[in-house]
Amino acid sequence: MLYLLSKLLPLALLPLGFSLILLFVGLIGRWRWPVITAVVLLWVCSLGLVSQTLWRWLEAPWQRTTAAAAPMAKAIVVLSGGRHPAPGAARVSEWHDPDRFLAGLDLFRAGKAPRLLFTGGASPFRPGQPPEGQRYLREAQQLGIPAGVMASTPPVVNTAEEAVAIRRLLEPSKAASAPPTRILLVTSAFHMRRSQRLFERQGFEVEPFPVDFQARGAWAGPLWRDPTQWFPSAAALDGSSRALRELLGRLIYRAW
Repeated sequence: MLYLLSKLLPLALLPLGFSLILLFVGLIGRWRWPVITAVVLLWVCSLGLVSQTLWRWLEAPWQRTTAAAAPMAKAIVVLSGGRHPAPGAARVSEWHDPDRFLAGLDLFRAGKAPRLLFTGGASPFRPGQPPEGQRYLREAQQLGIPAGVMASTPPVVNTAEEAVAIRRLLEPSKAASAPPTRILLVTSAFHMRRSQRLFERQGFEVEPFPVDFQARGAWAGPLWRDPTQWFPSAAALDGSSRALRELLGRLIYRAW
């Protein structure tokens, strides 16, 4: 029930859900201002410039680096990124975000840690889909990573559970006085700050390795010169909504 509420309640605060609430209030009360506010909110959040501004704020100060530039650690921890269950009897789960998985492999091949750990992301809404960690283990082994250096957590449903499960997997009997274990944490750049805080609360020394950047690099050219950024689009509205959802997550977990 708590998991269901954590997924549904934020929808009312995101641009589309909040706009629908305003429209409903305007229609019931026959007021004009809620309708105008809803239209303006949707229009603003549908602009690429607004979406990109939110992403840049969320992803600061992270920058994409190479595996060779990463520091040494005791383990590489790759968080689940979501996979799509494709139609068909073969039950193939397709990638939403391969960057996390591929970055974890790159770090291991670069010799940055002796262990490669995955989290078993799962959703109670998809009971037929196996935890992501199981798929990652198989696919990493197919790409030449030895099975003996890898492990995955049991099924987990959010970042807080991922942090606890990794601690239990990596430090099952660690003394309280022992120094913190250094890990290379691999997740999406916008998700990194919250993830880092949650793993630090479990006693880890976290070395961030952010990937899957949503903000466009300044080296590609100024945003304001791109005419597509000035017109509303469904993609920009989705981007703004996902960015605002991450901000809500930081508020809930007090992970600034």
